[in-house]
Amino acid sequence: MNLQSRVINIVSKPKQEWPVIASEAADVASLYKEYIVPLSAIPAVCSFLGMTLIGVTIPFVGQFRTPIASGLAGLVVGYVLSLVGVFLAAFIVDKLAPNFQSSGGIVQALKMVAFASTPAWVAGVLQLIPLLGALVWLAVLYGLYLFYLGLPSVMKTPPDKVIAYMVVSAIVVIVISIVTAGISGVFLGVSRFAF
Repeated sequence: MNLQSRVINIVSKPKQEWPVIASEAADVASLYKEYIVPLSAIPAVCSFLGMTLIGVTIPFVGQFRTPIASGLAGLVVGYVLSLVGVFLAAFIVDKLAPNFQSSGGIVQALKMVAFASTPAWVAGVLQLIPLLGALVWLAVLYGLYLFYLGLPSVMKTPPDKVIAYMVVSAIVVIVISIVTAGISGVFLGVSRFAF
């Protein structure tokens, strides 16, 4: 799999790319090594750079920048938790599959979560300028659409079950994201006092 081609294809022509993804031989290790690890690093690194080097201007207060040590701790903890979160989300998506007359296994579920996350990971570059970070939510919405498009091909979901499966999966991913962000925030808060 060519990383650049896959990113371009899943974002620009997902209807054609999902059947290709569904038929590719892969395993958890190769998906992480070739796709998840490099792409999920984009928002983590860009957020670190944006918050430590550029910062945020708070009206009537001034410029706020995260201290480098706190930023590094947040970078490492957030990145590791995002890698764990992707697998946890895929695990739950896989376990939910029979409820929606779907099948595929953990590798196919990991493909769904990873490739549907592509727009959000790529848009993570916007976090270089912290005020633009909110625009990542537009990419997250596009990722939901990608998930919707991929379910029939990758998880063999019947057309009448796609929307329900997508909604339940989206709720799972949102809850996992909130929990991992909360855990990361706890570590970031502790690191501010520890360093």
